[in-house]
Amino acid sequence: MAKDYYKVLGVDKNASEDDIKSAYRKLAKKYHPDLNKDNPDAAEKFKEVNEAYEVLGDETKRKNYDQFGSADGAGFSGFGGGNGGAGFGGGFNFSGGFEDIFGDIFSAFGGQRAQARAYRGEDINVSLNITLKEACLGTTKNITVGKIETCADCKGTGAKDGKEYVSCPDCKGMGRVRYQQNTIFGTTIREGECQTCGGTGKVIKEKCTTCGGKGYTRVQKTIQVKVPAGIDDDQILRMGGQGNAPTRPGQNGDLNIRINVMQEKLLTRKGNDLYLEVYVPFTTLLLGGTIMVPTLEGEFELEIKELTQSGTVMRIKNKGAKILHKETRGDLLVTLKAESPKSLDKKTKEVLKSIQDSISVSNYPKYKKYTETPKDVK
Repeated sequence: MAKDYYKVLGVDKNASEDDIKSAYRKLAKKYHPDLNKDNPDAAEKFKEVNEAYEVLGDETKRKNYDQFGSADGAGFSGFGGGNGGAGFGGGFNFSGGFEDIFGDIFSAFGGQRAQARAYRGEDINVSLNITLKEACLGTTKNITVGKIETCADCKGTGAKDGKEYVSCPDCKGMGRVRYQQNTIFGTTIREGECQTCGGTGKVIKEKCTTCGGKGYTRVQKTIQVKVPAGIDDDQILRMGGQGNAPTRPGQNGDLNIRINVMQEKLLTRKGNDLYLEVYVPFTTLLLGGTIMVPTLEGEFELEIKELTQSGTVMRIKNKGAKILHKETRGDLLVTLKAESPKSLDKKTKEVLKSIQDSISVSNYPKYKKYTETPKDVK
C-alpha cells in the first residue's frame, strides 16, 4: 500500500504548492540528521519527509500520485528504488526547488547565503598611565599603537588599484560553497568556505604592490584618547573599531585601554572623595590658625578653629573627583593631627610648665576619665 504523503507532510489533499513547500521546510529542519545526531529516528523520518516532498513538490508526480497512487503512474517503487525515489544512494534531485529550501535551512543555523562570512579583526589591548588629577578631572592623551589596517591603495581587495581581480568562478563571489555528501544516513548538504578564493569571493589577477596582495598593512598609528573625568584605576576604556582590521572583509576589532592612575604624594582617592592627612603644630590646634592644603585646582586656605582636637576631619565640599559622566564632584577630607616639637629650650619649657599648671585636669575630659578608670586588667 502506497504511503500517504499528505499525512507525512501534515497537509491536506487540497494544499497549495506554497503550503507543501512550507510544511517541508519545517519538517526538514526538524529532522535533518546533522541537527539530530543524538536521535537515531530522525534520519528515517528525514528520508520519509524528503520522499513525500519529492512527489508532492513536483506537479506531474503529484497528479500521478493523486490519480494512481504512484508518482510515475505505474506503481511507485518506494524511496531508494525505481524512477520516482530520491534515493540515498543516488543523491537528491534539486530540480524542484530543493536548493532554495536548503539555503533557507542552513541560513537559519548559521550558514551564509549570497554573501561571504563576515570576519572580525583582533582587539588591541594597551595600558595608559595618567595622574590623579587627570583621572579626577579628565584629560586627552595621544597614544601610538602598532595595528593592522585595511590597505588604502587596494581597499582591502589585495588587487592592484583595487580593480585587478575577478569574481571567483567556484563560489560566484559568495566566498561560500555548498557540498553534497553521501553517507549511510543519506545525502546531506554542507556549506563551507570556498577553497579556491579562501572565502574572499575574489581571484586576484595582479597583486597590490603596497600590501603584496594581502589586503592589509601593519602600521604605527597615533590615536587621540579622551579620558573621561572620574575614571578610576584599572578601569578600561573601549574604543570601538579602533583595533586591528580583519585579514578578510569584515569588521575592525576594538582598542581596549586599561587605565593606570599613578600615585600622588599627598592625596589619596577613595571613590569620588579625596583624602589628605596633615600634621600641624599642636599650638595651631590649641589657638587656631590657617594652613594651606593641596587641591586639584591648586592650594586652598583651610581655617582651623581654636581647641581643635587632633584627629579631627575637616570636609571641603566639591574638591574631590568628578563623578563619572556627571557634573557633580566628591569632597576633600582633611585629617588634622597634632605634632609636638622635637626639642624645647629652657625658656619654652618654663612657659609650657606654667601653662600646664594653670589648666585644670577637668579641661581634659578624656584624660580625666582615663585617670579615674581602674587599671587592673581582668
